[in-house]
Amino acid sequence: MLQTYAYCIYSADKFCTEGPYTRCQGDGILSNNCPYGSSSSAQPPSSSSIPPSSSSSTSPSSSSVVPSSSSVSSSSSSQQSSSSSTPPSSSSVVSSSSSVPTQSSVIRGTPVTYAGETYETVVIGTQTWMARNLNYNASGSKCYGEGGTVFVDGVYIKLSNTEIQANCGKYGRLYDWAMAMNLPSNCNSTRCTPLVSTKYQGICPSGWHIPSNDEWEELKSYVESENGCRSCAGKHLKSKSDWKDGGNGLDTYGFSALPGGNGSDSSFFRIGNSGYWRTATELGSDLTFYQFMYFYGDGVYRISGDDSDSDSKSPLLSVRCLQD
Repeated sequence: MLQTYAYCIYSADKFCTEGPYTRCQGDGILSNNCPYGSSSSAQPPSSSSIPPSSSSSTSPSSSSVVPSSSSVSSSSSSQQSSSSSTPPSSSSVVSSSSSVPTQSSVIRGTPVTYAGETYETVVIGTQTWMARNLNYNASGSKCYGEGGTVFVDGVYIKLSNTEIQANCGKYGRLYDWAMAMNLPSNCNSTRCTPLVSTKYQGICPSGWHIPSNDEWEELKSYVESENGCRSCAGKHLKSKSDWKDGGNGLDTYGFSALPGGNGSDSSFFRIGNSGYWRTATELGSDLTFYQFMYFYGDGVYRISGDDSDSDSKSPLLSVRCLQD
């Protein structure tokens, strides 16, 4: 039988989560003592293994709407009425910038128009990112709350179509891994790395791609180095509003990360609490890396399916495109 411990300690963000635990998520350390006191009992940074807790707000558009979920189940195989899974070409391509931002500066790239929507872009270090989540209507993708229920104040409720469409406009659509990569749906349960090239376009516009885990890590490393801090990238990449309980960021570089939550074929969780972003990096037949920000932490956390006991290809998560 595995030994259990009272706490998981997250030293970088100076908080503990109360167990019992047999292992911790992310960079947590098992312990029977909490050096930061017992006031912090918030859950560790994981997308799927912690039971939901109540939120203090019921408005889907609020910054404190949706708490944590007990699990994120496999996405629906049903297809939403949508455009073809092959993305159209972008009508605009962003020129690379040789400029390197300094602290507290936002360097704008050229906007990109794609599938009827215009996306602002930002240059962060040597990378150029879209400044908001992708809202491309790939087959099977969903707006938060679409075709299911959302968890609010301990109960599941249905949103109106107006609320659902507003979520898409604000947070972008949510995608499982195969959708984001524009690959056959069986790639959610089969290793498809041989099909994935470097800088793989997926559902991003021409000249852009689904960022790899290494490219996300490069972004985090640059932000932390630029600002002279550790585990602080989320603080500088999160938007200045819409995060629960004062968990807003500084939005230093105009990345404007929003807490768009996650979902499955029938349930949606954590809008206002957390944001999850797909990477192109595959770990196994049903596992990938994805990146995660939470309202109470200043970091950007790398989560993989083997960290959270879930098949991380199947949940519906956000996508942020990166220029080639």
